[in-house]
Amino acid sequence: MIRRLLPAAVVGLALAGCASTPAEDPAAAATRTVTHAHGTTEVPAAPARVVVLEPVQLDTTVALGAVPVGAAVLSEAAGVPAYLKPDADAVQTVGTVPTPDLEKIAALRPDLILGTESRHAELYDRLAAVAPTVFMASQADPWQDNVRFVGRALGREADAEALLGAYTDRCAEVGATHPGGTAQLVRPRDGQLTLYGPASFAGSTLECAGFRTPPRDWEGSISVDLSPELVLQARADLVVVTAAKAGDESAVPAEMAAVRAEAFPDLHVVDQSIWITGVGPRGGQAVLDDLERLLAG
Repeated sequence: MIRRLLPAAVVGLALAGCASTPAEDPAAAATRTVTHAHGTTEVPAAPARVVVLEPVQLDTTVALGAVPVGAAVLSEAAGVPAYLKPDADAVQTVGTVPTPDLEKIAALRPDLILGTESRHAELYDRLAAVAPTVFMASQADPWQDNVRFVGRALGREADAEALLGAYTDRCAEVGATHPGGTAQLVRPRDGQLTLYGPASFAGSTLECAGFRTPPRDWEGSISVDLSPELVLQARADLVVVTAAKAGDESAVPAEMAAVRAEAFPDLHVVDQSIWITGVGPRGGQAVLDDLERLLAG
């Protein structure tokens, strides 16, 4: 369900307010054509007031130094992820990722909105009435491709590639500090163990740093769920368990704790907001920071 639909009058007022501000720099009126998952859109050549609706878009804009004025977040209580602060302190929340608040978005008077076709397709016309809007195809696509999408939408493709290059270089540095082996990311939730594969954000980062994900049928997904009694299928040389707080040993499932000494001797509890939802160049570097500390310890 959409939290609140934006009345046409509110949209009109928002647009009128934006239009009433004279452009001091003629270059500010320049536009580029961006082809995206929902069509083709004329966007500002140098957008200054961007609103983003996905974690990877928030991470990437911050990493590019193009901090957005507003962002949909996974939890309004938690707000903008802590790992993006203090750079993102001024970002205002505009609802949640699945249910963005259109009135809050319009109030920020954005000149560009970034969203996702798989999540926000039914909102496209309303968003486009507020500001030029471009959509990436899916949050499940390879995250590096979505970083490139953000770079293209902002007219900063080269900068986005540089961020990904720095991430890959850092992977190589971290990988040089360990002999390799297998690694598995496990997220306990809803009485199940979710195992993340090589196509996931953190799984791909583990592989980028020289680890291998234990082979299994990933069923065309980034993750699979296991019943707790199948916990031994999560075995690997390095096992990383996610929790709301890094180091919280109470997050280790009882079934895993019972066989930890013999089956999971190298197990670590890490921050879920980084390893699961910290998708993007900044999040990738944060995962590598954690991984470097785990290997050193």
